[in-house]
Amino acid sequence: MRLVIAAVGQRQPAWADAAYEDFAKRFPSDVPLTLKAVKAEPRGGKSAEQLMAAEAQRLEAAVPKGARRVILDERGTRMTTVDLAKRFEFWLGDGRDLVFFIGGPDGLDPALKATADETLRLSDLTLPHAFVRVFLAEALYRAWSLRNGHPYHRE
Repeated sequence: MRLVIAAVGQRQPAWADAAYEDFAKRFPSDVPLTLKAVKAEPRGGKSAEQLMAAEAQRLEAAVPKGARRVILDERGTRMTTVDLAKRFEFWLGDGRDLVFFIGGPDGLDPALKATADETLRLSDLTLPHAFVRVFLAEALYRAWSLRNGHPYHRE
């Protein structure tokens, strides 16, 4: 099973790239975490709907076919770390690759959202896109480590 973060926006601050990579390299080879960053649509003269639709096409092209699709959205399901670890167990049992979608400045296209198997809320706060990648990578690593009895997670 592969974990994929599909995100709009290729250029992130160096600190975000370094932090993401730090967590990504901690995953075992049988459950690798990869980032598929796609170009944001140029903002000039287009509606938000047009921008999101163009970005959705890029996201779709970047993800594995048949993968379980998890949309990150402020209206998604809230989970604790323990809940996420239990969900991680379910995802592993499902066996499909798992893709987490992070939208651009305008969010995710409604048509892409409609393809979701699940919708997840990371926080009640609005988070910068660069931070979301790091936050998600850490949360997934913590869930994996809790599931595997690794001492990274402490209660």
